Amino acid sequence: MDSVLRLTIVVGGSVLLTVASGLLADFLLRRADLRHPETPLWGLLRRCRAAFQIVLLAGLLRGSHRAIDWPPLREREALIGHMLLLVLIAAGAWLSIRIVAAVVESSYARYASGSREAAKVRRVRTQVTLIMRVVTVAVGILAAAVMLVTFPSFRTLGTSLLASAGIIGVVAGVAAQSTLGNLFAGFQIAFGDMVRIGDTVVVDGEWGTVEEITLTFLTVRTWDERRVTMPVSYFTARPFENWSRGGIEMTGTVMVHCDHATPVQLMRAELREILDTCPTWDGRGWDLSVTDTTPTGITVRAIVTAKDPDDLWTTRCTVREQLVAWLSRRHPYALPRVATAPADRPARSTRSAGGEVRSPAR
Repeated sequence: MDSVLRLTIVVGGSVLLTVASGLLADFLLRRADLRHPETPLWGLLRRCRAAFQIVLLAGLLRGSHRAIDWPPLREREALIGHMLLLVLIAAGAWLSIRIVAAVVESSYARYASGSREAAKVRRVRTQVTLIMRVVTVAVGILAAAVMLVTFPSFRTLGTSLLASAGIIGVVAGVAAQSTLGNLFAGFQIAFGDMVRIGDTVVVDGEWGTVEEITLTFLTVRTWDERRVTMPVSYFTARPFENWSRGGIEMTGTVMVHCDHATPVQLMRAELREILDTCPTWDGRGWDLSVTDTTPTGITVRAIVTAKDPDDLWTTRCTVREQLVAWLSRRHPYALPRVATAPADRPARSTRSAGGEVRSPAR
């Protein structure tokens, strides 16, 4: 009976203390969040509640489980203590990652709210994302190593492996050459400011927006909602177009094939009227000129500008659609035509006795 009472007191007390501590910490963080709404740190720290409670519960049970004088537990005291230690290490790593993530996300949110340059915000966001992934991987590896060291057999194994670390390092380096290349390419992208999350890029003929960057791969979301995933080493070894570098304003062209009789001056005036009513045109510049001529027609090029690639695409489509509609409605003869019948030959002229040129009667 005394053993059952001790078991109830130890386990029940640890659980109650853990729940009470979690509620108290959540209450204090909520109060701090209300007092300091300018920073999201306190609200983000509330996500650490579960990890904090597991760490606290595992620590309390590991420190007090020996006080339980219950024969089934006494026989497995070393095993239970070892399991609680493993849980404590894993939960401690989880809590550390959550705390670091809260601090980093809070710092990024404050920087993003105070900065007016979107390019710098995207660069910092990319760096923060990769830094968090590095921290997560490092903490996970460290926690796994500490957990393995707690096993006596792995201590001996670790000593043996340490003696041959040089050979293993060479073999692992050769085997993981591609992975290590992607890893270093990820750092180069993050801190070399080559491409950032949110940039508009053209890669291997695909136009889209960079949606995710990890240490080994990069995901581009195309205009038709597809996701193109490729290794980050692609961006360090091959050329690609980054439309967001140096500003996101862009200039685009619209090509219209017309007949030789096209009224170019009227078409230029119509382009100006179209742009004046186009909400995606930024007003920086425009032009219309004949850039080529062929035996069957001419090529008219309209130049338009927009504040970003999405607006440029909309502006080009609007100009193309309305110019063709205007030509069809007002000047149908200006549309390109394909000759399917031979042209009429001019009649041969004859000279009369008096020297007058006369055409033969038809």
